[in-house]
Amino acid sequence: MHVWRRVVAAVSVLGGVVRTVPWVPWSASSRWRARPLTLVVLVVGLWTFGTGEALLVSSRLGNTPWTVLAQGVSRHTPLSIGAATFVISSIVLLLWIPLRERPGLGTTLNAIVIAAAIDVMLDVLPRPGHWPGQFGEAFGGIAAIAVGSALYLTTALGPGPRDGWMTGLARRSGWPIAPVRLGIEISALTAGYLLGGRVGIATVLFALSIGHAIAVAMNILTTLSDRGAP
Repeated sequence: MHVWRRVVAAVSVLGGVVRTVPWVPWSASSRWRARPLTLVVLVVGLWTFGTGEALLVSSRLGNTPWTVLAQGVSRHTPLSIGAATFVISSIVLLLWIPLRERPGLGTTLNAIVIAAAIDVMLDVLPRPGHWPGQFGEAFGGIAAIAVGSALYLTTALGPGPRDGWMTGLARRSGWPIAPVRLGIEISALTAGYLLGGRVGIATVLFALSIGHAIAVAMNILTTLSDRGAP
């Protein structure tokens, strides 16, 4: 019961006090060297993230803001949505430079594992035809992306392009992670919409909730790892 009281306390703050990624027992000491446990947590986190993306696609209620942006760019250029996503990620990585963010093994595996998870899970996930099932998948997708983000970020093996931008801005500005992520997601969503990307109710729900959801997931992971520490 004691651990669950601590979990409830962590959830109650809605993640607003999280200003940086916490250090947990599986965190790596180097962004390019991973213990077996750290590598497992990284891959599980990235796969969970990709599953969340697939759940949102399968719900047919709207994708994440960055997919909306990639679709908008593809409508005005010869690029496919996948190619537009790569170009956008490359530009975001350039924005790391003034923030002094450093890539790592997690940055490299980010695109590979997440892309594989999306393709595999889309083949097995149901596509409900009624709103309760669709919203269930949408909320499940947001939760999975939050948990996956918290898992792979806490490995300290380097964030993905967007998450690195988020954590870098939070660290340099001193602002909490939740509002920083909210601002980034709304900016991508707005630009994508203006370019003609498809927006749905799940897109709006994701943009409004993902920052707090990631912060809450980090709080819970920290609480549970503290409980398990000797």
